[in-house]
Amino acid sequence: MNSLPAQGDLVEIRLGPQRAWMVCHPQLVHRMLVDTRTFDKGGPQYERLRVLMGDGVVTCPHAEHRRQRRLLQPTFRPAGVAAQTEPMAEEAAALCRDWRTGQRVDVSAATLSLTTRLISRLLLSDSLGPDAADEVRHCLAAIVRGLFVRTVVPVDVLFRLPTPANRRYRRAVERVRELIDTAVDERRRGTPRDDLLGLLLAAAETGDGDAPVTDAEVHDQLVSLLLTGSESPSMCLASAFSLLAQHPEAERRLHAEVDTVLAGRLPDVDDLPRLVYTRSVLTETLRHSPPGWLFTRVTTRETEFAGHRLAQGTTVLYSPYLLHHDPASFPEPDRFRPERWLEGEAAGPRGALIPFAAGSRKCIGDLFSMAEMTVALATVAGRWRLRHPAGRVAPPRPGATLGPRSLTMICTSRADAPRGTAPQAVALAPGAMTAASKAENTRRDGDNGVGHA
Repeated sequence: MNSLPAQGDLVEIRLGPQRAWMVCHPQLVHRMLVDTRTFDKGGPQYERLRVLMGDGVVTCPHAEHRRQRRLLQPTFRPAGVAAQTEPMAEEAAALCRDWRTGQRVDVSAATLSLTTRLISRLLLSDSLGPDAADEVRHCLAAIVRGLFVRTVVPVDVLFRLPTPANRRYRRAVERVRELIDTAVDERRRGTPRDDLLGLLLAAAETGDGDAPVTDAEVHDQLVSLLLTGSESPSMCLASAFSLLAQHPEAERRLHAEVDTVLAGRLPDVDDLPRLVYTRSVLTETLRHSPPGWLFTRVTTRETEFAGHRLAQGTTVLYSPYLLHHDPASFPEPDRFRPERWLEGEAAGPRGALIPFAAGSRKCIGDLFSMAEMTVALATVAGRWRLRHPAGRVAPPRPGATLGPRSLTMICTSRADAPRGTAPQAVALAPGAMTAASKAENTRRDGDNGVGHA
């Protein structure tokens, strides 16, 4: 994929028997993302996602998006996110409370468990209990494994065969739907709550002009936001821990900031603006290893784009990973350098950093995701140092998202280690990308932005 820009700014490629166009220049990608009437959500990726998520805010076509976004936006406003900071810190502390020095921790499972619980609390309060949230996590792992191949292999009959992988995928999808439906039914019989489900149910009861909120939409919104709000931030956090273990100086700077700002306590909402380097670590992780690494759009009409005439219904792809690894935008793109996001450093040209997309379909949960990841990273880093086991670090496998899916690391309590020490850096497999995860954009580009809602 990284070889495509040498072929031009817009390159025709094959997806099996289908043809598509890959957009390779950041300004063209930005133009495409803000023109949602011409470049709508569609193509193989969203056709498969709609089977899973229905027509919620993540996958709905342009005509439906404005109404849905307005309906859901109050939950994701800064004040709503600020109110979630304390639960974020509590959950992050609980995540690592029982770790012991020398213990091997499944970091991928731990971060996914954390983000699943946090998005569940935001959407459903306590309607999805710990056991159900854990079951969602296991289902999500199976769904993500099966979703990418369904996107890139445009042969439906293959996925109707009764293979073990197909059965696992179908069972996982059905079980997530059952868990969500059960939570909705229980809430309807119980006390109203101030969360996104409560917002949706109130809208369903009062009506919404000519487009009332149906039971199907309630279900679709919850499934869409639960899945995207769990997977992408968990991938980013796992990638951040892996990258920090390979870059001891960045880890030392992170620990120094956390020790200074928090002094051993849990972070609160007032600490977030002060955790500058912590946020730089996460922004650089989103640049270096973006969880959402490949997306599709489809043209709604014939259009001229980058000197090419694209027919209606043409599939157009763009890749945050490709843009984020362009040396013209980010010098030494394969290096993990959080310092590039600090004051006075070059942050790349406008449109080059897009972990949350851009325009009206920029991720609705970007503020929430960045806050939860900042709180989680600061909480864990204040207490623990994570290192890779001896040997080479396995490269991540691209799937529906990009990041380490079975990352095991060894934890050491920072209370047990002399301050200033750091684990030895480990070598990467030859040609491998550093192990990597819908965060926040650079402060200098407010409308750029792993979930593309």
